[in-house]
Amino acid sequence: MAAPTLDPAANAPGRSRAARLFVRLLPAAAAGVVLYLSFPPRDLWWLAPLVFAVLGPVLRGVRARRGFLLGFVFGLAFLVPLLSWTGGFVGALPWLALSAAEAVFFGLAGAGMAVTARLPVAPLWGAAIWVGVEAVRSRVPFGGLPWGRIGFGQPDGLFLPTASVGGVPLLSFVTVLAGLALGELVRRLVAKEVRGAVVPAVLLVVALAAGPLAGLVPATVNGPDRQLTVAAVQGNVPRLGLDFNAQRRAVLDNHVKVTEQLAADVRAGLQPQPDVVIWPENSSDIDPFRNADAAAEIARAAAAVKAPILVGSVLVNADRTTSNSVLVWDPVLGPVARNDKRRIQPFGEYMPWRSFFRLFSSYVDRAGNFVPGPGPGVVSAGGADIGITICWEIAFDDVVADSVSAGATLLAVPSNNATFGLSEMTYQQLAMSRVRAVEHDRATVVATTSGVSALIDTDGRVTGRTGQFVPGTLVAVETLKQTTTLATRLRSVPEWVLTALGVTAIAAAVVVGRRQRRARGTTAQVAAASAARTGEDIDG
Repeated sequence: MAAPTLDPAANAPGRSRAARLFVRLLPAAAAGVVLYLSFPPRDLWWLAPLVFAVLGPVLRGVRARRGFLLGFVFGLAFLVPLLSWTGGFVGALPWLALSAAEAVFFGLAGAGMAVTARLPVAPLWGAAIWVGVEAVRSRVPFGGLPWGRIGFGQPDGLFLPTASVGGVPLLSFVTVLAGLALGELVRRLVAKEVRGAVVPAVLLVVALAAGPLAGLVPATVNGPDRQLTVAAVQGNVPRLGLDFNAQRRAVLDNHVKVTEQLAADVRAGLQPQPDVVIWPENSSDIDPFRNADAAAEIARAAAAVKAPILVGSVLVNADRTTSNSVLVWDPVLGPVARNDKRRIQPFGEYMPWRSFFRLFSSYVDRAGNFVPGPGPGVVSAGGADIGITICWEIAFDDVVADSVSAGATLLAVPSNNATFGLSEMTYQQLAMSRVRAVEHDRATVVATTSGVSALIDTDGRVTGRTGQFVPGTLVAVETLKQTTTLATRLRSVPEWVLTALGVTAIAAAVVVGRRQRRARGTTAQVAAASAARTGEDIDG
Protein backbone atom coordinates (compact mmCIF):
# COMPACT_ATOMS: atom_id res chain seq x y z
CA MET A 1 0.00 0.00 0.00
CA ALA A 2 1.34 3.44 -0.89
CA ALA A 3 2.22 5.61 2.09
CA PRO A 4 -0.25 8.44 2.78
CA THR A 5 0.82 12.03 2.17
CA LEU A 6 -0.42 15.39 3.36
CA ASP A 7 -2.25 15.55 0.05
CA PRO A 8 -4.08 12.22 -0.28
CA ALA A 9 -5.01 13.12 -3.84
CA ALA A 10 -1.37 13.48 -4.83
CA ASN A 11 -1.12 9.80 -5.76
CA ALA A 12 -4.69 9.49 -7.05
CA PRO A 13 -4.91 6.97 -9.88
CA GLY A 14 -6.62 9.49 -12.16
CA ARG A 15 -3.63 11.85 -12.14
CA SER A 16 -0.94 11.59 -14.77
CA ARG A 17 2.64 10.94 -13.70
CA ALA A 18 3.55 14.49 -14.72
CA ALA A 19 0.77 15.94 -12.58
CA ARG A 20 1.77 13.84 -9.59
CA LEU A 21 5.37 14.97 -9.99
CA PHE A 22 4.37 18.63 -10.25
CA VAL A 23 2.36 18.34 -7.03
CA ARG A 24 5.62 17.46 -5.28
CA LEU A 25 8.00 19.71 -7.23
CA LEU A 26 6.11 22.90 -6.43
CA PRO A 27 6.32 22.60 -2.62
CA ALA A 28 9.94 21.38 -2.89
CA ALA A 29 10.92 24.52 -4.81
CA ALA A 30 8.90 26.77 -2.50
CA ALA A 31 10.56 25.16 0.54
CA GLY A 32 13.99 25.92 -0.94
CA VAL A 33 13.14 29.60 -1.31
CA VAL A 34 11.79 29.75 2.24
CA LEU A 35 14.97 28.11 3.55
CA TYR A 36 16.95 30.93 1.91
CA LEU A 37 14.70 33.45 3.66
CA SER A 38 15.54 31.83 7.01
CA PHE A 39 19.22 32.78 6.62
CA PRO A 40 20.84 36.08 7.69
CA PRO A 41 20.56 38.99 7.33
CA ARG A 42 16.96 38.07 8.19
CA ASP A 43 16.29 36.87 11.73
CA LEU A 44 13.85 34.17 10.63
CA TRP A 45 15.67 31.08 11.94
CA TRP A 46 12.36 29.40 12.84
CA LEU A 47 11.51 29.04 9.15
CA ALA A 48 14.16 26.33 8.74
CA PRO A 49 12.33 23.64 10.79
CA LEU A 50 9.09 24.50 8.99
CA VAL A 51 10.88 23.99 5.67
CA PHE A 52 11.81 20.45 6.62
CA ALA A 53 8.31 19.86 7.96
CA VAL A 54 7.22 20.34 4.33
CA LEU A 55 10.15 18.59 2.66
CA GLY A 56 9.75 15.38 4.70
CA PRO A 57 6.22 14.54 3.50
CA VAL A 58 7.12 15.64 -0.06
CA LEU A 59 9.90 13.03 -0.14
CA ARG A 60 7.79 10.29 1.41
CA GLY A 61 6.40 7.62 -0.86
CA VAL A 62 8.74 8.22 -3.81
CA ARG A 63 11.67 6.20 -5.09
CA ALA A 64 15.29 7.30 -4.87
CA ARG A 65 15.34 8.65 -8.43
CA ARG A 66 12.42 10.97 -7.82
CA GLY A 67 13.78 11.84 -4.39
CA PHE A 68 16.98 12.99 -6.06
CA LEU A 69 15.05 15.23 -8.44
CA LEU A 70 12.99 16.74 -5.63
CA GLY A 71 16.10 17.32 -3.52
CA PHE A 72 17.91 18.88 -6.47
CA VAL A 73 15.08 21.31 -7.16
CA PHE A 74 14.89 22.15 -3.45
CA GLY A 75 18.64 22.78 -3.36
CA LEU A 76 18.60 24.89 -6.51
CA ALA A 77 15.78 27.08 -5.19
CA PHE A 78 17.79 27.59 -1.99
CA LEU A 79 21.27 28.07 -3.41
CA VAL A 80 20.57 30.32 -6.39
CA PRO A 81 19.52 33.26 -4.18
CA LEU A 82 21.87 32.33 -1.31
CA LEU A 83 24.97 32.34 -3.55
CA SER A 84 23.94 35.27 -5.73
CA TRP A 85 26.88 37.28 -4.37
CA THR A 86 29.26 34.96 -6.25
CA GLY A 87 27.96 36.25 -9.58
CA GLY A 88 27.79 39.94 -8.82
CA PHE A 89 31.05 40.72 -10.63
CA VAL A 90 31.80 37.60 -12.69
CA GLY A 91 28.45 37.10 -14.39
CA ALA A 92 25.52 34.75 -14.11
CA LEU A 93 27.08 31.63 -15.65
CA PRO A 94 29.64 30.88 -12.88
CA TRP A 95 27.04 31.65 -10.20
CA LEU A 96 24.39 29.38 -11.69
CA ALA A 97 26.90 26.64 -12.47
CA LEU A 98 28.10 26.67 -8.85
CA SER A 99 24.53 26.58 -7.55
CA ALA A 100 23.63 23.66 -9.82
CA ALA A 101 26.76 21.72 -8.87
CA GLU A 102 26.09 22.16 -5.15
CA ALA A 103 22.40 21.31 -5.64
CA VAL A 104 23.51 17.82 -6.71
CA PHE A 105 24.42 17.17 -3.07
CA PHE A 106 20.91 18.22 -2.04
CA GLY A 107 19.64 15.74 -4.62
CA LEU A 108 21.65 12.97 -2.95
CA ALA A 109 20.16 13.95 0.40
CA GLY A 110 16.68 13.84 -1.13
CA ALA A 111 17.31 10.37 -2.55
CA GLY A 112 18.56 9.05 0.77
CA MET A 113 15.69 10.60 2.73
CA ALA A 114 13.14 9.19 0.28
CA VAL A 115 14.58 5.68 0.63
CA THR A 116 14.67 5.77 4.44
CA ALA A 117 11.19 7.29 4.75
CA ARG A 118 9.87 3.71 4.72
CA LEU A 119 11.75 2.85 7.91
CA PRO A 120 10.50 3.33 11.47
CA VAL A 121 11.69 6.56 13.14
CA ALA A 122 12.22 8.03 9.66
CA PRO A 123 12.87 11.65 10.82
CA LEU A 124 15.93 10.50 12.77
CA TRP A 125 17.47 8.82 9.72
CA GLY A 126 16.57 11.72 7.45
CA ALA A 127 18.31 14.25 9.70
CA ALA A 128 21.40 12.02 9.93
CA ILE A 129 21.53 11.72 6.14
CA TRP A 130 21.32 15.49 5.83
CA VAL A 131 24.35 15.92 8.12
CA GLY A 132 26.24 13.27 6.15
CA VAL A 133 25.66 15.10 2.89
CA GLU A 134 26.73 18.39 4.49
CA ALA A 135 29.92 16.62 5.62
CA VAL A 136 30.68 15.50 2.07
CA ARG A 137 29.96 18.80 0.35
CA SER A 138 32.07 20.61 2.94
CA ARG A 139 35.06 18.62 1.69
CA VAL A 140 34.62 17.96 -2.04
CA PRO A 141 35.27 19.05 -4.69
CA PHE A 142 38.31 21.35 -4.44
CA GLY A 143 38.22 21.33 -0.64
CA GLY A 144 34.44 21.72 -0.41
CA LEU A 145 31.94 24.55 -0.01
CA PRO A 146 30.34 24.56 3.47
CA TRP A 147 28.28 27.67 2.65
CA GLY A 148 24.59 27.13 3.36
CA ARG A 149 24.91 24.44 6.03
CA ILE A 150 21.70 24.51 8.04
CA GLY A 151 23.50 25.25 11.30
CA PHE A 152 24.97 28.45 9.84
CA GLY A 153 21.46 29.86 9.55
CA GLN A 154 20.76 29.44 13.28
CA PRO A 155 22.81 32.09 15.16
CA ASP A 156 19.62 33.53 16.70
CA GLY A 157 17.79 30.26 17.10
CA LEU A 158 16.58 28.05 19.91
CA PHE A 159 18.98 25.28 18.88
CA LEU A 160 22.21 27.36 18.92
CA PRO A 161 23.59 25.98 22.25
CA THR A 162 23.88 22.51 20.69
CA ALA A 163 26.89 23.87 18.77
CA SER A 164 28.87 23.81 22.03
CA VAL A 165 28.21 20.06 22.35
CA GLY A 166 28.49 18.74 18.79
CA GLY A 167 29.51 21.69 16.65
CA VAL A 168 27.77 22.79 13.47
CA PRO A 169 26.88 19.16 12.53
CA LEU A 170 24.79 18.68 15.68
CA LEU A 171 23.20 22.11 15.24
CA SER A 172 22.20 21.16 11.68
CA PHE A 173 20.98 17.75 12.83
CA VAL A 174 18.72 19.06 15.59
CA THR A 175 17.23 21.76 13.34
CA VAL A 176 16.45 19.29 10.55
CA LEU A 177 15.18 16.67 13.02
CA ALA A 178 12.72 19.15 14.53
CA GLY A 179 11.31 19.92 11.11
CA LEU A 180 11.09 16.33 9.88
CA ALA A 181 9.50 15.22 13.15
CA LEU A 182 6.93 18.01 12.92
CA GLY A 183 6.09 17.09 9.33
CA GLU A 184 5.70 13.41 10.19
CA LEU A 185 3.57 14.24 13.23
CA VAL A 186 1.18 16.37 11.16
CA ARG A 187 1.05 13.71 8.42
CA ARG A 188 0.13 11.02 10.93
CA LEU A 189 -2.54 13.15 12.57
CA VAL A 190 -4.06 14.09 9.20
CA ALA A 191 -4.18 10.38 8.33
CA LYS A 192 -5.75 9.75 11.78
CA GLU A 193 -2.87 7.43 12.75
CA VAL A 194 -2.85 8.52 16.37
CA ARG A 195 -0.70 5.65 17.64
CA GLY A 196 1.82 6.24 14.87
CA ALA A 197 2.07 9.91 15.91
CA VAL A 198 3.70 9.06 19.23
CA VAL A 199 7.23 8.54 17.87
CA PRO A 200 7.45 11.79 15.84
CA ALA A 201 5.93 13.67 18.78
CA VAL A 202 8.69 12.36 21.05
CA LEU A 203 11.37 13.23 18.49
CA LEU A 204 9.97 16.74 18.19
CA VAL A 205 10.05 17.26 21.95
CA VAL A 206 13.63 15.94 22.11
CA ALA A 207 14.74 18.27 19.32
CA LEU A 208 13.08 21.31 20.87
CA ALA A 209 14.62 20.53 24.26
CA ALA A 210 18.11 19.89 22.83
CA GLY A 211 19.12 23.55 22.70
CA PRO A 212 18.20 24.50 26.28
CA LEU A 213 19.64 21.23 27.60
CA ALA A 214 22.90 21.72 25.70
CA GLY A 215 23.20 25.14 27.31
CA LEU A 216 23.45 23.37 30.68
CA VAL A 217 26.50 21.32 29.64
CA PRO A 218 29.51 23.05 31.24
CA ALA A 219 32.78 23.59 29.44
CA THR A 220 35.95 22.28 31.07
CA VAL A 221 37.79 25.12 32.82
CA ASN A 222 41.55 24.94 32.19
CA GLY A 223 42.54 28.23 33.82
CA PRO A 224 41.27 31.60 34.98
CA ASP A 225 39.61 34.09 32.64
CA ARG A 226 41.49 37.26 31.77
CA GLN A 227 40.69 40.55 30.08
CA LEU A 228 42.06 41.93 26.82
CA THR A 229 41.25 45.27 25.23
CA VAL A 230 40.82 44.70 21.51
CA ALA A 231 40.30 47.16 18.67
CA ALA A 232 39.02 46.27 15.20
CA VAL A 233 39.74 48.80 12.46
CA GLN A 234 37.63 49.08 9.31
CA GLY A 235 39.36 51.49 6.95
CA ASN A 236 36.96 51.14 4.00
CA VAL A 237 37.89 50.91 0.31
CA PRO A 238 37.79 53.41 -2.56
CA ARG A 239 35.41 51.34 -4.70
CA LEU A 240 33.44 48.09 -4.78
CA GLY A 241 33.92 44.89 -6.68
CA LEU A 242 36.87 42.96 -8.04
CA ASP A 243 38.73 46.21 -8.74
CA PHE A 244 38.61 47.37 -5.12
CA ASN A 245 42.36 46.74 -4.81
CA ALA A 246 43.30 48.74 -7.91
CA GLN A 247 44.02 51.48 -5.40
CA ARG A 248 45.94 49.32 -2.97
CA ARG A 249 47.78 52.25 -1.48
CA ALA A 250 44.48 54.02 -0.79
CA VAL A 251 43.22 50.97 1.13
CA LEU A 252 46.39 50.91 3.24
CA ASP A 253 46.24 54.67 3.78
CA ASN A 254 42.61 54.36 4.94
CA HIS A 255 43.52 51.84 7.62
CA VAL A 256 46.49 53.88 8.77
CA LYS A 257 44.32 57.00 8.98
CA VAL A 258 41.57 55.31 11.01
CA THR A 259 44.17 53.75 13.33
CA GLU A 260 45.80 57.14 13.91
CA GLN A 261 42.39 58.57 14.72
CA LEU A 262 41.92 55.76 17.24
CA ALA A 263 45.30 56.70 18.78
CA ALA A 264 44.14 60.31 19.06
CA ASP A 265 40.92 59.18 20.75
CA VAL A 266 42.95 57.11 23.22
CA ARG A 267 45.14 60.10 24.09
CA ALA A 268 42.00 62.21 24.58
CA GLY A 269 40.52 59.60 26.92
CA LEU A 270 37.65 58.82 24.54
CA GLN A 271 38.75 55.20 24.04
CA PRO A 272 40.68 52.77 26.26
CA GLN A 273 44.23 51.88 25.31
CA PRO A 274 44.02 48.70 23.20
CA ASP A 275 46.29 45.73 23.88
CA VAL A 276 46.02 44.65 20.26
CA VAL A 277 44.57 46.12 17.05
CA ILE A 278 43.14 43.92 14.31
CA TRP A 279 43.16 45.05 10.69
CA PRO A 280 41.21 43.14 8.04
CA GLU A 281 42.32 40.84 5.27
CA ASN A 282 43.89 42.79 2.36
CA SER A 283 44.38 45.91 4.47
CA SER A 284 47.88 45.98 2.96
CA ASP A 285 47.93 44.31 -0.43
CA ILE A 286 51.30 45.99 -0.87
CA ASP A 287 53.93 43.57 0.46
CA PRO A 288 55.65 45.50 3.28
CA PHE A 289 58.72 43.26 3.00
CA ARG A 290 59.22 44.44 -0.57
CA ASN A 291 57.94 48.00 -0.27
CA ALA A 292 59.59 50.32 2.23
CA ASP A 293 56.80 52.91 1.99
CA ALA A 294 54.16 50.36 3.01
CA ALA A 295 56.33 49.17 5.90
CA ALA A 296 56.81 52.76 7.08
CA GLU A 297 53.06 53.43 6.95
CA ILE A 298 52.25 50.37 9.06
CA ALA A 299 55.05 51.12 11.51
CA ARG A 300 53.76 54.68 11.93
CA ALA A 301 50.26 53.42 12.73
CA ALA A 302 51.55 50.86 15.26
CA ALA A 303 53.74 53.47 16.96
CA ALA A 304 50.81 55.91 17.15
CA VAL A 305 48.40 53.43 18.73
CA LYS A 306 51.14 51.91 20.95
CA ALA A 307 49.93 48.36 20.35
CA PRO A 308 50.73 45.50 18.01
CA ILE A 309 48.63 45.45 14.84
CA LEU A 310 47.49 42.28 13.09
CA VAL A 311 47.93 43.36 9.46
CA GLY A 312 46.17 41.51 6.65
CA SER A 313 48.81 41.31 3.93
CA VAL A 314 49.48 39.81 0.54
CA LEU A 315 53.07 38.58 0.52
CA VAL A 316 55.13 37.52 -2.48
CA ASN A 317 57.13 34.38 -1.78
CA ALA A 318 60.58 33.52 -3.13
CA ASP A 319 59.07 31.18 -5.74
CA ARG A 320 56.77 33.99 -6.98
CA THR A 321 53.68 32.41 -5.42
CA THR A 322 51.66 34.56 -3.05
CA SER A 323 50.38 34.11 0.48
CA ASN A 324 47.32 35.64 2.12
CA SER A 325 48.84 36.42 5.49
CA VAL A 326 48.37 38.14 8.82
CA LEU A 327 51.48 39.84 10.17
CA VAL A 328 51.91 40.77 13.82
CA TRP A 329 53.46 44.23 13.63
CA ASP A 330 54.95 45.29 16.96
CA PRO A 331 55.17 49.07 17.59
CA VAL A 332 58.87 48.72 18.51
CA LEU A 333 60.16 45.58 16.83
CA GLY A 334 58.18 45.65 13.59
CA PRO A 335 56.91 42.34 12.11
CA VAL A 336 57.44 39.60 14.70
CA ALA A 337 55.09 36.81 13.58
CA ARG A 338 53.24 35.61 10.51
CA ASN A 339 50.22 33.40 9.86
CA ASP A 340 49.37 32.34 6.31
CA LYS A 341 45.86 31.41 5.25
CA ARG A 342 45.56 27.65 5.52
CA ARG A 343 42.45 26.99 3.43
CA ILE A 344 42.66 29.02 0.26
CA GLN A 345 39.66 29.71 -1.93
CA PRO A 346 39.36 27.93 -5.29
CA PHE A 347 38.31 30.09 -8.25
CA GLY A 348 39.49 33.18 -6.38
CA GLU A 349 42.84 32.76 -4.68
CA TYR A 350 43.79 29.97 -7.04
CA MET A 351 42.20 28.46 -10.15
CA PRO A 352 41.87 24.68 -10.47
CA TRP A 353 41.64 23.36 -14.02
CA ARG A 354 42.33 26.85 -15.36
CA SER A 355 42.34 25.92 -19.05
CA PHE A 356 39.01 24.08 -18.71
CA PHE A 357 37.16 26.80 -16.84
CA ARG A 358 38.50 29.46 -19.19
CA LEU A 359 36.08 28.00 -21.75
CA PHE A 360 33.20 29.35 -19.65
CA SER A 361 34.48 32.66 -18.31
CA SER A 362 37.38 35.01 -18.99
CA TYR A 363 37.43 35.88 -15.29
CA VAL A 364 39.46 32.74 -14.55
CA ASP A 365 42.60 34.61 -15.55
CA ARG A 366 41.99 37.04 -12.72
CA ALA A 367 42.27 34.26 -10.14
CA GLY A 368 45.41 34.38 -8.05
CA ASN A 369 48.36 32.09 -7.54
CA PHE A 370 48.08 31.74 -3.78
CA VAL A 371 49.43 28.82 -1.78
CA PRO A 372 48.20 27.56 1.62
CA GLY A 373 50.27 28.07 4.73
CA PRO A 374 51.28 25.69 7.55
CA GLY A 375 50.52 25.68 11.24
CA PRO A 376 47.42 25.76 13.43
CA GLY A 377 46.64 29.45 12.85
CA VAL A 378 47.60 30.98 16.19
CA VAL A 379 49.68 34.11 16.79
CA SER A 380 50.70 35.80 20.04
CA ALA A 381 49.98 39.51 20.30
CA GLY A 382 49.23 41.84 23.19
CA GLY A 383 49.87 39.00 25.63
CA ALA A 384 47.16 36.77 24.15
CA ASP A 385 47.11 33.74 21.84
CA ILE A 386 44.80 34.68 18.98
CA GLY A 387 43.30 32.17 16.56
CA ILE A 388 43.31 33.48 12.99
CA THR A 389 40.66 32.35 10.53
CA ILE A 390 41.01 34.49 7.43
CA CYS A 391 37.72 35.22 5.66
CA TRP A 392 36.08 32.03 4.41
CA GLU A 393 38.23 29.81 6.68
CA ILE A 394 35.57 30.47 9.31
CA ALA A 395 33.28 28.10 7.37
CA PHE A 396 35.55 25.07 7.93
CA ASP A 397 35.17 23.15 11.17
CA ASP A 398 38.70 21.76 11.33
CA VAL A 399 40.42 25.09 10.64
CA VAL A 400 38.74 26.79 13.59
CA ALA A 401 39.09 23.76 15.87
CA ASP A 402 42.83 23.55 15.12
CA SER A 403 43.32 27.12 16.34
CA VAL A 404 41.39 26.58 19.57
CA SER A 405 43.09 23.26 20.25
CA ALA A 406 46.46 25.02 19.79
CA GLY A 407 45.64 27.41 22.63
CA ALA A 408 43.75 30.33 21.07
CA THR A 409 41.73 32.22 23.67
CA LEU A 410 40.36 34.77 21.18
CA LEU A 411 39.21 34.24 17.59
CA ALA A 412 39.96 36.88 14.96
CA VAL A 413 38.27 36.80 11.56
CA PRO A 414 40.03 39.30 9.28
CA SER A 415 38.04 39.47 6.07
CA ASN A 416 37.70 41.42 2.85
CA ASN A 417 34.09 41.54 1.73
CA ALA A 418 34.51 44.54 -0.58
CA THR A 419 34.89 42.14 -3.50
CA PHE A 420 31.22 41.20 -3.17
CA GLY A 421 29.79 44.69 -2.82
CA LEU A 422 26.54 45.35 -0.98
CA SER A 423 25.54 41.70 -0.89
CA GLU A 424 24.27 39.40 1.86
CA MET A 425 27.57 37.54 1.90
CA THR A 426 29.00 39.58 4.76
CA TYR A 427 25.97 38.80 6.97
CA GLN A 428 26.14 35.10 6.13
CA GLN A 429 29.80 35.08 7.14
CA LEU A 430 29.06 37.02 10.31
CA ALA A 431 26.50 34.35 11.24
CA MET A 432 29.20 31.68 10.92
CA SER A 433 31.45 33.64 13.28
CA ARG A 434 28.62 33.85 15.82
CA VAL A 435 28.10 30.07 15.70
CA ARG A 436 31.85 29.49 16.12
CA ALA A 437 31.92 31.72 19.21
CA VAL A 438 29.35 29.44 20.87
CA GLU A 439 30.89 26.24 19.53
CA HIS A 440 34.29 26.93 21.12
CA ASP A 441 33.33 29.37 23.93
CA ARG A 442 35.58 32.06 22.48
CA ALA A 443 35.00 35.78 22.07
CA THR A 444 35.34 36.60 18.37
CA VAL A 445 36.41 39.74 16.53
CA VAL A 446 35.43 40.20 12.88
CA ALA A 447 37.45 42.89 11.10
CA THR A 448 36.58 43.63 7.48
CA THR A 449 37.77 46.20 4.98
CA SER A 450 34.29 47.47 4.20
CA GLY A 451 31.92 45.97 6.79
CA VAL A 452 30.28 44.48 8.60
CA SER A 453 32.97 44.36 11.32
CA ALA A 454 31.72 43.04 14.65
CA LEU A 455 32.49 42.05 18.23
CA ILE A 456 30.87 38.77 19.33
CA ASP A 457 30.65 37.36 22.85
CA THR A 458 30.79 33.69 23.82
CA ASP A 459 26.99 33.41 23.66
CA GLY A 460 27.05 34.40 20.00
CA ARG A 461 25.66 37.89 20.63
CA VAL A 462 26.92 40.81 18.56
CA THR A 463 28.00 43.42 21.09
CA GLY A 464 29.27 45.96 18.56
CA ARG A 465 29.19 46.38 14.80
CA THR A 466 29.97 48.81 12.02
CA GLY A 467 28.05 49.74 8.89
CA GLN A 468 28.96 48.80 5.35
CA PHE A 469 31.34 50.87 3.20
CA VAL A 470 32.10 53.38 5.93
CA PRO A 471 35.26 53.69 8.04
CA GLY A 472 34.85 52.62 11.64
CA THR A 473 36.51 51.40 14.82
CA LEU A 474 35.30 48.96 17.45
CA VAL A 475 36.99 48.84 20.85
CA ALA A 476 36.00 46.57 23.73
CA VAL A 477 37.35 44.71 26.71
CA GLU A 478 36.92 41.04 25.84
CA THR A 479 36.92 38.14 28.30
CA LEU A 480 39.40 35.49 27.25
CA LYS A 481 38.34 32.05 28.45
CA GLN A 482 40.62 29.07 28.91
CA THR A 483 37.83 26.55 28.55
CA THR A 484 37.28 23.51 26.39
CA THR A 485 33.77 22.78 25.17
CA LEU A 486 32.58 19.28 24.40
CA ALA A 487 32.46 20.27 20.73
CA THR A 488 36.12 21.31 20.80
CA ARG A 489 37.06 18.03 22.45
CA LEU A 490 35.00 15.80 20.16
CA ARG A 491 35.79 17.73 16.95
CA SER A 492 34.38 15.74 13.98
CA VAL A 493 33.22 12.70 15.98
CA PRO A 494 29.51 13.76 16.11
CA GLU A 495 29.56 14.46 12.37
CA TRP A 496 30.95 11.04 11.46
CA VAL A 497 28.69 9.22 13.92
CA LEU A 498 25.64 10.88 12.37
CA THR A 499 26.98 10.23 8.86
CA ALA A 500 27.48 6.54 9.69
CA LEU A 501 23.95 6.44 11.10
CA GLY A 502 22.56 7.85 7.86
CA VAL A 503 24.55 5.47 5.65
CA THR A 504 23.49 2.50 7.77
CA ALA A 505 19.84 3.57 7.51
CA ILE A 506 20.09 3.77 3.70
CA ALA A 507 21.65 0.29 3.57
CA ALA A 508 18.93 -1.08 5.85
CA ALA A 509 16.21 0.54 3.73
CA VAL A 510 17.66 -1.01 0.56
CA VAL A 511 17.75 -4.46 2.17
CA VAL A 512 14.20 -4.13 3.51
CA GLY A 513 12.98 -2.90 0.14
CA ARG A 514 14.50 -5.87 -1.68
CA ARG A 515 12.95 -8.31 0.78
CA GLN A 516 9.56 -6.68 0.41
CA ARG A 517 9.76 -6.82 -3.38
CA ARG A 518 10.87 -10.44 -3.22
CA ALA A 519 8.00 -11.23 -0.86
CA ARG A 520 5.51 -9.50 -3.16
CA GLY A 521 6.93 -11.40 -6.09
CA THR A 522 6.62 -14.69 -4.25
CA THR A 523 3.05 -13.88 -3.21
CA ALA A 524 2.19 -13.02 -6.80
CA GLN A 525 3.71 -16.29 -8.06
CA VAL A 526 1.76 -18.30 -5.47
CA ALA A 527 -1.46 -16.50 -6.40
CA ALA A 528 -0.82 -17.13 -10.10
CA ALA A 529 -0.07 -20.77 -9.47
CA SER A 530 -3.20 -21.11 -7.34
CA ALA A 531 -5.28 -19.47 -10.05
CA ALA A 532 -3.79 -21.80 -12.62
CA ARG A 533 -4.61 -24.85 -10.50
CA THR A 534 -8.15 -23.61 -9.94
CA GLY A 535 -8.55 -23.21 -13.66
CA GLU A 536 -7.31 -26.77 -14.25
CA ASP A 537 -9.80 -28.15 -11.69
CA ILE A 538 -12.66 -26.36 -13.39
CA ASP A 539 -11.58 -27.59 -16.79
CA GLY A 540 -11.27 -31.09 -15.41
